[in-house]
Amino acid sequence: MKSIFPTVEILGSEVNILELEDAVKAMLDWIEKPDGNCHQIIVTGFHGLWEGFKNPEFGTILNLADLWIPDGIAPVWIARIKGLTKARRIPGANLMERFLQLADRKEFSSFFYGDTDDTLEKLKQRLQTSYPGHRIVGTFSPPFRALTPEEDDKIVQIINDKRPDVVWVGLGMPKQERWIFEHKEKLNAPIAIGVGAAFRFLAGKVKRVPEWAGDTGLEWAWRLVMEPKKLWRRDFIEGPQFLMHVTLEIAGIRKYRYQYQRNKKSSK
Repeated sequence: MKSIFPTVEILGSEVNILELEDAVKAMLDWIEKPDGNCHQIIVTGFHGLWEGFKNPEFGTILNLADLWIPDGIAPVWIARIKGLTKARRIPGANLMERFLQLADRKEFSSFFYGDTDDTLEKLKQRLQTSYPGHRIVGTFSPPFRALTPEEDDKIVQIINDKRPDVVWVGLGMPKQERWIFEHKEKLNAPIAIGVGAAFRFLAGKVKRVPEWAGDTGLEWAWRLVMEPKKLWRRDFIEGPQFLMHVTLEIAGIRKYRYQYQRNKKSSK
């Protein structure tokens, strides 16, 4: 799928540059023309890029995804600097809402995995009211600990018994991406996508970042105010480190393609 859309390479990772409708169309094609595979969609920005840079093994997971959608403004700005002037951010919650609008008409089904029972119940109530034609075939909140092999197999069986069109995973980056990668060969669903905090946004438990803040690059400040303990290190320590490496890459002072090549090699 990556070859269909323009891409930008950032610190050894390859991000798709596409419109929201392009992403939804790709999902529609996978659902209506199943090929027996579970297609992984990555939705992330700076956080995912940095995690992939620090950990080549995780970078491999990202680069093997069927679609990598730029959730944050960082990959968009970098893409524009590199000549892809039409690059736009696609927040996970926006993608989820747009798909649900389509699912409401076509009666597609979803399974929601992750977060808490309270979040899942509120999410279910809101979606059933807003998108009555969309079918919620199941939800599951895993325990906040490592699962036993037996528990893990049982969860996969629960999901597969429901045969959802999309498995939405809200475990947070990078846990949700690892979970999908490790389970997509077992999942009986055309699509699995990690959407992080989108469960809580659409459930009404966390206030969403205004579009103007996201589009102007101020999402980090907004979210920092909301969740300072969770995000201070990412914003004040990892953020500047990321910018330094990106600047070196854009200036041609340092090349990071070696990690991307290693990831591609390991996928063969």
